[in-house]
Parts: sequence; C-alpha cells; structure tokens
Amino acid sequence: MSESEARFNVLRQSADSRAAAAIEDLVRDGADHDLHRINVLDFAASNALPVDRALDAFLHATRLGMFEMSWNVLCPGCGGVLTANTSMKTLHQQDYPCALCASGYEPSLDEMVEVAFTVSPRLRKIAAHSPETLSMWDYVRQIYWSSGIEFPEDAPTRDVLEKFIVDWVELGAGEKATMSMTLPEGFIIVFEPVTHAAHFLDVQGEPTRDRQELGVVFNSVQAPTGTSKMRPGPLRLTLENRTSSRVLPGLYLAGDELHHLLGKRKKFLTARTLLTNQTFRELFRADMLDIDQRLKITSLTFVFTDLKASTELYERVGDLAAYDLVKAHFAVLNHVIAQESGAVVKTIGDAVMASFPTPDRGIAAVLAMREAMKALNASRQSEDLLLKIGIHEGPCLAVTLNDRLDYFGQTVNMAARVQGLAMSHSIFATAPVVHYPEAARLLAAAGLTPVAQRCTLRGIADELTVYEIP
Repeated sequence: MSESEARFNVLRQSADSRAAAAIEDLVRDGADHDLHRINVLDFAASNALPVDRALDAFLHATRLGMFEMSWNVLCPGCGGVLTANTSMKTLHQQDYPCALCASGYEPSLDEMVEVAFTVSPRLRKIAAHSPETLSMWDYVRQIYWSSGIEFPEDAPTRDVLEKFIVDWVELGAGEKATMSMTLPEGFIIVFEPVTHAAHFLDVQGEPTRDRQELGVVFNSVQAPTGTSKMRPGPLRLTLENRTSSRVLPGLYLAGDELHHLLGKRKKFLTARTLLTNQTFRELFRADMLDIDQRLKITSLTFVFTDLKASTELYERVGDLAAYDLVKAHFAVLNHVIAQESGAVVKTIGDAVMASFPTPDRGIAAVLAMREAMKALNASRQSEDLLLKIGIHEGPCLAVTLNDRLDYFGQTVNMAARVQGLAMSHSIFATAPVVHYPEAARLLAAAGLTPVAQRCTLRGIADELTVYEIP
C-alpha cells in the first residue's frame, strides 16, 4: 500500500465517507488549478455535500498532511490576496495595503481572511507549488486573486483577462524592458502582481502626437501607489525589475470589464466560520493565536447556557447522580452546537459558552437545545435539568486565554448578562439576533413571537431592549 493510499484509508475512518471519497476523486482526477486554494463552499456544492462535513474532511486531511491550509488576507475592494499565511499566528492588526486599490485595510476575520486548502506536494505535485513557473494569466488567477473571484467556467483564463489587460511583459531579476503604445483616454493601471506594486495613469485631455515617457521600477520595498497625468497619444513605458525574482507587470484598463469581473464575488470559507468549527478547535488547538495577538471580528454570535438550581440538584440527588446528569446535559449541548456550525468556547462549572458564525445558526441551536433538554428530562421522567439560555451578536476580539482560543469585548459580556435574565425555559435574545432576517424566519416558522422588554444589565450603563422567546 502506498503512502497516499494509507492516508486516504485513515481519512475514510475519521471523516464522512462521501466527503473523503470526493476528496480522493479530486486529488486523482482534478486539474492542477482545482487543487490550489480550494474553496470548500464550492467543493461542497459541486459534490452535493453539507458544508460542515466537507470542511471536517478537509481539516482531517490537513492534519494527516494531505493538504496545506492558508490564511489569506484579502482586499475587500478588488478581492486580491494581500498576503498568504500558513498559520493564523502570522496575521497582524496593522493595515494591509492594496496597491491596485491604493488603500489600506485593517484586517478582520470576517470577510477579509479567506481560509483555503492546497494539496500537499507529498500527495500530488501541481504547478502552483512552483508559482514562478506559472504563466502570467495563471499567476494572476491562482496566486493574486482569491477563490472569491468568480471566473467564468466556460472561458479560458487568458480570454477573460485579455479583455482588460492590454499588454504585459515578463522580466527576470535585474532585467529592463520598454513598451511602446498609444494611450487611450481613461484610467490605466500599471500593475505587478508579484511585488504588489502599481502606478496609475490618468489619461485625459486633448490627444497629443508627442511621445510621452514614463519609467516604473519594481523593487522589494512596497512603495505607495503613484499617479501620473497623461494625455491620449504615444507612450514609451520603461519597466525595470530590481528584485531577485521575476515580475509580471501589465497594463490594466480600469473599465467595465475589470469592474464586472471583480464585482462578481462568490462566498468562501472565512476565518470567522472556521473559528466556530468544533473540529478545527479540536485538531488545531496548537495553531491558534499567539498570546499577544488581538484580531478583530465584526460579527459573531454568542450563546451562554447554565443549569438552573444546579447546587440544589447536587444536594437533592447526590454528587454521583448529579454528575451523570450534568455530563449527559453537556453531551446533548455539544451535539446540538456542532450540528449548527458552532463550537464550544469553554465550560465554566455547569455553564457553556458557545460561538456561531451567524445569528440564525445560534437561534437554531438554542431552540434545538431547549427541545433536547425537554427530551432528556422526559426520558428520566423528571424536570431536574432546566436550561437558562441567552444569545447576543456583535463585534469582538479573538484572543488566546488560558491556552485556548477565546473572545473578548462588550458583546461577550452582554451575552453572558442576557443569559442571567433567564429564569425558566424561556430564551433571552437581543435585538440584533431576533431582527436578523434568517433568524426571524426561523422563529416565525416555529410559531414563536419574541416579547420585548426593557431592562438594565449589570455592568451596562444604558437600558436596552431584550426579547424573551417563550
């Protein structure tokens, strides 16, 4: 048995069998570009798989050394990969500049960090493992732009890019080249995707017959994007590569064709979604944030639960019986949380803190928790386990506390305080949760009408509206 066959045998035992088989088919039959920066959401859809099962399979395959995971910081403007990281630990809080958009962006783990999977060279060697050998067209598509850019499936990459890349040249280390052209009126970008350098040409005014001159130098220090005002007419453009590797400068026409391509975005796996995946938290615990890292998440949903009167429960039924009950309750909650794309952040005594990527997943989870606890009590013919539940959504910071990935901020504090309002089987939720469209539809489908009430939360200065879900 080969090393690859042995790894696939282990994968089939640790992950969903259909997902494992689909991955094996992809590795065996897929084109090279299909195995670089795989978009898990696309993969799941094309193989009729639930996203969570497909993601779990890729995570297990990565732990087995079959794939490499990359954390790509994306430009929200053009969708370009500003930097590719092999670990979340190398992400930082400072602005990431995009030369193509002439803007800087502070990273968040929501839509700015894409997590993608590339086949390991130990399993199969593909062209993207040696990006310096890729053609300019393949380099731009596979290395510069993320899996969120939706390239037409029925057209070759070159045909798509030639609609707005009017000319280009490949320069080896230390090489220089001159390009002669006639500038049309409009906005043209001299863009180099390897060094992420750009220079804007603002071409306007009366056409000229005089030859215009411009020189652009590419080096290892990323300079701010500059702009040259020019007139329509002849141009001699001198390009010089002062780096130690090849560069691929081209003239990009900033018109409808470029904007059309960049405007057609598709969903991709975000870092936020991955952090709320239980399998990831279990398999890659050592690859979380460094102690001093603080990364922003603009929206995350938190659920806090606690058992009502658990102290009295221990006294009434005894430590051993109470421990078995509490353990059973944890098993129920863990199952529900995982089923709804969530993850257990931590447990404190009998309490659970869980995170979900969106409010609708959180609402689906808390409704399922309540029903599951009713079923658990019914199976024991008692009402010993009464779960108090609170849910809130908002921005937070991802941090490392006590050697685990955790979250910090007012959103977390408010979620915990909202849970403290619950005294019965009712669920307490905040306005951002119940007003989230998909969450509202779930509540309506369940025949539940949240009841608003004004209250003051401990440690929160202002009164706020909290909703009781009966």
